[in-house]
Amino acid sequence: MTPPVAFATATATVLAPERARVLYDGMVGEPRLAHPEGVAVGPDGHIWCGTERGEIMRIAPDGSRMERVASTGGFALGLAFDGERRLFVCDLAHRAVFALDLASGTLARFAGGGIRIPNYPAVDHRRGRLFVSDSFAADRPGPGIWAYDLASGEGGLWYDAPLVFANGLALAADGAALFVCETFARRVTRIAIGADGGPGAATPFVSDLPGLPDGIAFDRAGNLVVACYEPSRLLRVAPDGGRTKILIEDPTAHLLCHPTNVAFAGDTLFSANLGRWHITEIAMDIGAPPLWQASSPG
Repeated sequence: MTPPVAFATATATVLAPERARVLYDGMVGEPRLAHPEGVAVGPDGHIWCGTERGEIMRIAPDGSRMERVASTGGFALGLAFDGERRLFVCDLAHRAVFALDLASGTLARFAGGGIRIPNYPAVDHRRGRLFVSDSFAADRPGPGIWAYDLASGEGGLWYDAPLVFANGLALAADGAALFVCETFARRVTRIAIGADGGPGAATPFVSDLPGLPDGIAFDRAGNLVVACYEPSRLLRVAPDGGRTKILIEDPTAHLLCHPTNVAFAGDTLFSANLGRWHITEIAMDIGAPPLWQASSPG
């Protein structure tokens, strides 16, 4: 296992704590929101998240209500939308990726077979495929990144070099690279995507982060927002990877509590909190790129 690392508490953050609030508190009542890891903004503007019981939840944009849409019966990790067609859900217990058909509400196994810890999916619309990080194991590095055809679900290991607990993913705006959190290495790695769609060189984008990176998302200025599972903080990394600032944090681990995945909706950022029972909403000063691109092939 990686040895314990001491992290300094920020004396100043980019955003004041008042910029964050609980969007929906699912600690009591029904349905409950049991330790959400994944979060994504749907084509309907609602906030979607998964739970430790495999439930897929849909929260109204104003946080006024939440409904249980479906369940894998396992442990839901990362989520990603394929436009208005499907929601992809990584499941720890089943070692598989599920797809929820948004029109019919049907949930079905999409891909798996060989992947150990499917952690986070990222849709590559340009090439009609789904990237999925495989965390492999918490105590040793291993491969890697998988890629599956969006139409057929067929695929396999795309990047086979060892990663140190591969976690959150984000595609570059131009589609030329895939960024991956290596949680226990405290870095985000950039993997080039070749003209043939295969993996190119892997280089550290940012290293020695002041936290354990879990989820990532680009804002529309090209900054990378990094959610740190420990301590409970979000970071902002400049587009060139050269400067990192603590965007916002919660030393009490209450409003932000082991934040995992993050997702943008305009100038608002949503964070899942694996350590509690709510989704956090953060009013940002720089927002996100457009949510939806051209429809995927197939």
